Amino acid sequence: MGIGTALILIFMIIFTNFLNFIKQIVSPFYQMLAGSRVPSVLRTPEDRFNTLHLVGYNYRPNYIELDGGCGVKLPRVHYIDEGPRHGKVILCLHGEPTWSFLYRKMIPSLVEAGYRVVVPDFIGFGKSDKYTSARNYTHELHTMTLRMLIEKLGLQDIVLVCQDWGGLTGLSVVKDCPGLFSSLVIMNTGLPDPILNFDSHGPSLKKIQQILPFTLWRAIVSLFGTWMPIAPVFQFGFRTQEGINEEVINGYTAPFPNSLYCGGVASWPLLVPFYKNDPVTCHMWEAKNCLKTWKKPVLVAFSDSDPISRGQEKTFLKLVPSAKNVVIKGGRHFLQETHGEQISVEIIKFLSGAKLTSI
Repeated sequence: MGIGTALILIFMIIFTNFLNFIKQIVSPFYQMLAGSRVPSVLRTPEDRFNTLHLVGYNYRPNYIELDGGCGVKLPRVHYIDEGPRHGKVILCLHGEPTWSFLYRKMIPSLVEAGYRVVVPDFIGFGKSDKYTSARNYTHELHTMTLRMLIEKLGLQDIVLVCQDWGGLTGLSVVKDCPGLFSSLVIMNTGLPDPILNFDSHGPSLKKIQQILPFTLWRAIVSLFGTWMPIAPVFQFGFRTQEGINEEVINGYTAPFPNSLYCGGVASWPLLVPFYKNDPVTCHMWEAKNCLKTWKKPVLVAFSDSDPISRGQEKTFLKLVPSAKNVVIKGGRHFLQETHGEQISVEIIKFLSGAKLTSI
């Protein structure tokens, strides 16, 4: 990144944060004068999903209501559960702003190989219910939901397949209950240190340049909140990929009819640790410490063209030197969409001990 580009980003960050400051001043008055009562939890209408079988999402829905304690029920959680009940469990976790639709191309091959494939939608995503306020979403909510789902379904000897925030969430659960997991498949994700953490090398120019893009993205998400347009995120993510048509994009955006359904989407980028005392920071450090002593099989499968997680595979390979490594050639961030069938083949090879190949 050149100095000119860095200066432009700095200006955009300052300007966006200025707009955020104005938003904070205006927002209370807007809520008093024009705000309306909205339910705390919403359920996406089922007819939003009626045509998804045309693009390969044709799985029986399963729903579960988890007990939050003291008579409190969490929002209803949706999950896919395919394959033999007593087969080895593969637990696939989506990230931001996707849902179980992302894994639709991987499920058939894994089931055909004899595995039981469980793919939940985190609260706020997919067919799961959604808090309308972004403030209801925390890292602890997502990890608690995942732990409770695993317990309710009686899952053990789990193969974790995770990508994006599915990695931050799933690996946080792995460090809490490592005995439940037998293997890890880590794809296009990370366990980020705080963005403003200069303990290692100090505030060097290179470090400052590295944090500018995400700092701008965070400011933009904070500014738009639940009004953040979702379709352009996928259009950007798939912009160089063939075979991604409007029906597929509509599949990814189906759970979010309007801004009231987007609290989860608006919250996840803001949960990435920014300071050392952010709530998620300790979970990331503890997950890294867990991986340093991990003795079970690990497959690291990252795309070679992902601008979001590029370079993070080196962190995982350093944490787990015995990990197998596969490069997904030509893949971008949402690699399950463009290379789903091939990734499934590599996972089956990995679990059977066969030789892996770069896709």
